[in-house]
Amino acid sequence: MSGQINGGIIQRYRKFLPVSEKTPLVTLNEGNTPLIYAETLSKLAGSNIDVYLKYEGLNPTGSFKDRGMTLAISKACEENATAVMCASTGNTSASAAAYAARGKIKCIVLIPSGAIALGKLSQALIHGAKVLAIKGNFDVALELVKEITNKYPIVLVNSLNPCRIEGQKTASFEVCDCLGDAPDFQIMPVGNAGNITAYWKGYKEYKAAGLSKKLPVMLGFQAKGAAPIVRNKPIKEPKTLATAIRIGNPASWKSAVAARDESGGLIDMVSDKEIIAAYKILAEKEGVFAEPASAASIAGLLKLINNGYFKKFTLSNKEYKIVCILTGHGLKDPERAIKTVKPPKVIRPDLKSIIKEIGY
Repeated sequence: MSGQINGGIIQRYRKFLPVSEKTPLVTLNEGNTPLIYAETLSKLAGSNIDVYLKYEGLNPTGSFKDRGMTLAISKACEENATAVMCASTGNTSASAAAYAARGKIKCIVLIPSGAIALGKLSQALIHGAKVLAIKGNFDVALELVKEITNKYPIVLVNSLNPCRIEGQKTASFEVCDCLGDAPDFQIMPVGNAGNITAYWKGYKEYKAAGLSKKLPVMLGFQAKGAAPIVRNKPIKEPKTLATAIRIGNPASWKSAVAARDESGGLIDMVSDKEIIAAYKILAEKEGVFAEPASAASIAGLLKLINNGYFKKFTLSNKEYKIVCILTGHGLKDPERAIKTVKPPKVIRPDLKSIIKEIGY
């Protein structure tokens, strides 16, 4: 591609992806997101445990979805598709709309009415997608999308599309490239469960290729009001302020359970109260602004620390590494941020008033 400085994840990890020379490259230079050392969280975890944050909110549309979408849209264009479609709680719609615009094909989105953060909705709309809000939750929207894409020449780009998982697995490659090996533990939010599926697939492939020596323990966390995997049954009316994981019947349920079991890990749940507390700690103590769903991984970390999960590891002299996945940027849901902090105080426009207020 003329003028292509960075081909994103497809160029970087081409040999691990289902692409050929005939596959057009539809990219926004996604991937290569930072792995940030978390000093405060590391201290809380234990003396010989380092905690890192994989900040996927710095992808082009502000979430990890871009990794899978660059591949899904590139393959759709290779097949001469004229339209793609997805159901979304927000991030998938933003990513699908942006990459479809880049690939010059039509994008159709079904969203649950009144259940999508405005930051995400604005993205889908500004990129020109046909956005339809339905009276129903994400699971209802996804069933409709599956039915429509089965009957009409429209490509489904939810994580049921295997290209999405293939693209998303590249984040695990980057973690290994940064650390020099896989981490000992990976903690992440679980909603539709495609991401935990993708990371586990990626870690196994990198190890098989001799590019890492070990596999991490996979630790996933759902929101308490939307925890079908934890409760072992679909949730008809999932409820949580973390809209990105407000899903009652995950599409990748079985593969998420396989990732949990094969890695010797767990999938647990955290409350909205715990999510917001973690959301604020992340911003105030680590300087990282992630959306509430991302904070489920931090809430999960804190829960495991408080339950003594890591104590058996801190007794040894070995150094352990934990990677927490932050799936989306905080600006995806600015309203939630405003609701969790005090508004600015209004004072007189003079030096004396300001100095008094700031304590000098």
